[in-house]
Amino acid sequence: MPKALLVMLVVLAIIVFLFLTVSFIAQSLFEKKVAKEVSEFLSNNVENPGQIIQEADLAGLPPVVQKWLEHSQVIGKEKITSARSQQKAVMRMKEENPWMPLEAEQHFTVEKPGYIWNAKVKAAPFVTLTARDKYDDGQGNVLIKLLALITVADAKGKEVDQGSMVRFLAETVWIPTAALSSYITWEEVDANTARATMNYRGVNASGVFSFNDRGEVIDFVAPRYGDFDGHYSMETWQIILEDYKEFDGVLVPAKGEVIWKLKTGDFSWYQFEVLDIEYNIS
Repeated sequence: MPKALLVMLVVLAIIVFLFLTVSFIAQSLFEKKVAKEVSEFLSNNVENPGQIIQEADLAGLPPVVQKWLEHSQVIGKEKITSARSQQKAVMRMKEENPWMPLEAEQHFTVEKPGYIWNAKVKAAPFVTLTARDKYDDGQGNVLIKLLALITVADAKGKEVDQGSMVRFLAETVWIPTAALSSYITWEEVDANTARATMNYRGVNASGVFSFNDRGEVIDFVAPRYGDFDGHYSMETWQIILEDYKEFDGVLVPAKGEVIWKLKTGDFSWYQFEVLDIEYNIS
């Protein structure tokens, strides 16, 4: 092998090694940052330890919502004040893009509504995206970094706040007693659907839950702001839910699909499976 080529290969190997080392350190720092955010997020939650959900607590809700909560097995159990879930999923940013696998962890709080979702996305061989989606104190923030180094997105503002609220409202299916919160009001649409409206920190969001005959939520549809090619617009957002399983004594959907219903057609961009949920964590 020519000496010049050998030197070039050695230099290239050193550059790759240094890059991977820096990326590893950046990933570690990102994870520590998120862990600190989660710790502070949970510590600020207002808890009501020992409060047991009674049938009387469901009075005044639309009958189909009462049936859902009963089917979820929350009556006789402690009110959910926080939760942690694990999931695996695939996602894509555009319809023509390939699906990217990911693993995610999400923390919820209920009395002060919010969540922190963090994930590692395999964008390509040896290429990862590190993501953290946060909704806290009525404000949303989506942070995405390439190889934990290069900021791809750091979205915030009124459109993100509204979109984050819609997501929280939809995801009450995994923290069912949140449906009893004072910041959510319910309206019967018909025997199998109900509209939920959330009002918190000056922001409003509303969506329609659909239920099957067993009282399981099978669908949620709402107007939601989304970022499309760098521009926000209000579009119809849908989450389809199925495969109910019991986690920590509560019956919730374990699989689902998230769809933007656009003028150009339905865009399925996120498909997930919930692997585990723990309630009332500390």
